[in-house]
Amino acid sequence: MTRLFHVSDLHFGREDRAAIDWFAARVREEQPDAVIVTGDLTMQARAREFSAAAQWLKSLGRPVTVEVGNHDLPWFNLWARFVTPYKRYRTLERIIEKPLDVRGVAVVPLKTTARFQWRLNWSKGYVSMRALRESLAQVEGVPAGDLVFVACHHPLVEGGTRMTSETHRGPEALAALARAGADAVLTGHVHDPFDVERRIGERTVRLIGAGTLSERVRARPPSFNEILVEGGGFVTRARFMGEGSVAL
Repeated sequence: MTRLFHVSDLHFGREDRAAIDWFAARVREEQPDAVIVTGDLTMQARAREFSAAAQWLKSLGRPVTVEVGNHDLPWFNLWARFVTPYKRYRTLERIIEKPLDVRGVAVVPLKTTARFQWRLNWSKGYVSMRALRESLAQVEGVPAGDLVFVACHHPLVEGGTRMTSETHRGPEALAALARAGADAVLTGHVHDPFDVERRIGERTVRLIGAGTLSERVRARPPSFNEILVEGGGFVTRARFMGEGSVAL
């Protein structure tokens, strides 16, 4: 059996210290095969926030792969946002979209952030045609029989949570990924966990969202997802700080 921990929206700078420590303790005690982080490591993309996040992720002592979230792009420095939006990620460059050597599972990254959008709220999701093509190429290259988990920050379609993603081209991207063979899409952004099925043609894709380990909680307490993979299938449960776990 393969065990994955899926966590999101750590928001270093406004992290919940108790939640961060609780998650790290679970990792040390249970030793998951890998940790998947679906974005928003920081609150305002400051260098000190990235440094704190990098040190914390390194301390977990497990294979980690990280996606970029909208809070990880510079907020106040427009020059940096447009010209070098990911420069401060260099402290984490070895684990950004890092391929994971996990038995029976391929984790494929999909970028859903944009330095600019033709709408007022740039925090919402955006899938470019280039990003989608790159992800589809990776999905199609996964060995037969392996599960395919696409990891991105924004839900491609809404998961029924209080907060929304409104991801531009999200439904089209989801349909293309399903046709290519994706089994699940792992996301964050909305700060509440969910696990819903979407039937696309003859395939069923799971849409799995992780909660947050920050102070910025919504309907539920700080949490992360545990994904257990066995026999070509998988089950997911959300694990809440102080409340145990709930099957998703």
